[in-house]
Amino acid sequence: MKNKNNIPFRVTHLVVKIACVLAGFGGMELKAQECTSSFQWTPVKTNNVIEWEKFPAFSLPFTIIYEGPRFGDTKSLPLSRGFSHLATFSGNESATLPFEQRAVTWYHVATEAGSQPWADRAIRSPWGNDQNVYNSIWENQLRGHADAFQDSQGGKPLAYSIVGLDIERIFDTDREIAAIKTQPRIPEAYRSLSDAQFVERYKRDMQRQYAAPVDFLRKKSVETTKIGSYSDALVRGSFTNWLAMDLTTWKDWTTNSNLLLHVMKDSTSGQPGGPFYNQLNLLTPSCYYYYDYNTSPLGKDYLAYLLFVIEANRVWSDKPVIPYIWMRYHDAFNPTVPFVPSFVAEATAIFPFFSGAKGLWLWEAPVDDTRQDNYASYEYFIGGLYRLSQFKEFFEGANQLVIPTPALESSKAKSAIWRGVVKGSNILIAAQNPYVSSDTQETTINVSFQNWQKTITLKGREVFLCSFDLNTITSVEETHGLKDIKVTPNPAHEKIYYRVESVSSAAASIFLTDLVGKVHSKEEAMLKEGINEREINASKLPTGTYLLHVEVNGRRLSERVLIK
Repeated sequence: MKNKNNIPFRVTHLVVKIACVLAGFGGMELKAQECTSSFQWTPVKTNNVIEWEKFPAFSLPFTIIYEGPRFGDTKSLPLSRGFSHLATFSGNESATLPFEQRAVTWYHVATEAGSQPWADRAIRSPWGNDQNVYNSIWENQLRGHADAFQDSQGGKPLAYSIVGLDIERIFDTDREIAAIKTQPRIPEAYRSLSDAQFVERYKRDMQRQYAAPVDFLRKKSVETTKIGSYSDALVRGSFTNWLAMDLTTWKDWTTNSNLLLHVMKDSTSGQPGGPFYNQLNLLTPSCYYYYDYNTSPLGKDYLAYLLFVIEANRVWSDKPVIPYIWMRYHDAFNPTVPFVPSFVAEATAIFPFFSGAKGLWLWEAPVDDTRQDNYASYEYFIGGLYRLSQFKEFFEGANQLVIPTPALESSKAKSAIWRGVVKGSNILIAAQNPYVSSDTQETTINVSFQNWQKTITLKGREVFLCSFDLNTITSVEETHGLKDIKVTPNPAHEKIYYRVESVSSAAASIFLTDLVGKVHSKEEAMLKEGINEREINASKLPTGTYLLHVEVNGRRLSERVLIK
């Protein structure tokens, strides 16, 4: 199915500038009639403290789960600061926290049974597992969670509103699956199959293996419990997808079911379904950030990556998408690995809902009690939620998402990202440019919806959040735009040959950059209406991957080019 909320981008004349100094947080002043209030705060300076009460009480119409540290909080403060559920508990919450506000990550679903083939990291096999062993382990695990609350102690059903299963014991690809065929723990009946038969049988039987703990949980929990599976979503928010997301076209991500995680697909139709997927109420991909923003070029893709995972899953499924997120870099069990920067934390709190997420699960790894950290990134996340709460009416009831460019394409183009939500005659715009090189660099972008448009200017990496009246623009002048760009052959050698299709005659900027943004070639050209065939001399360029950009009136198309 296609996401009917994705609104095509329209290239329109840049006619209006707004005077808006953004953010309003961390000492930044807010000056705009259409933006949020000028509430200001100072980030926490003391280690292992989150100063919840410096933010006004607020709520949001989303499922936002707090599984972070409590640091002695006995007032359930996250629940009055944007969060709807707690997954770490403190004070007297075992007696006072309502069922509707409880969540839990059910860890070690597959792995605690170390002697079983499914738990064996080397084979991750659905065959030869003793279900009685797993049932006994699951009974003890769930009983421990149930006994955390007085109303579910003494053998009563597990009483949590939301449960996220941490299974993660699967081989994703056909190559990985075929590689375990020779393992001695694989039964002979399966080792005698052809490779293709072996792979297909693994996928089918693994669906039943994954479904088993969900079946068990359904029998042990209250009827209204909603279930998701940590990381195991149709399009996975994984290390692999971070590296590969823009090597595959958006069309393939949204039409090629071979890219979906196989335990989430019906074995007959190849579409989302099967005994595991059908029992899930939520899709809960893990969208952790793997690359440091300040040290890795890939770190600049953090926002595009997060939104890509949400948007891709929403294309395939109408189940609510509630990503797991983390305010540290993965893997931050190492105390030398930092928290994400403030602007990353704030954007993570705001943007997912503009791409259609129905919530967020803020997770924290178990850390050493003696570890000392400054949790200002948590406060920037809370601050982002608070900013969004000033516009929560946009997300209540019927609305329309405006997604001008898939996040995947923003990653390829290394361009600013903006999203909108339309409610009635108003539009709420969120925008950020993660790819700028400094906090003072300005980015001017055009935002538009139907016959409405504005030009906004972003400063550095700030998170723009403003609402506008769609009736403020009375006329729109259509201007030149681009339809397509294609490099062929690709990989290229000596010369890069490319074709650009333009809506009409237009002056264009054409430039070639590497993946860190360094410009290696730039020219100004006049494009004619229709197909334009051009070339770039690449004979002096080192081998590697580059980005070819063609820009007309603020509308940019980009194509990745491999030079051999």
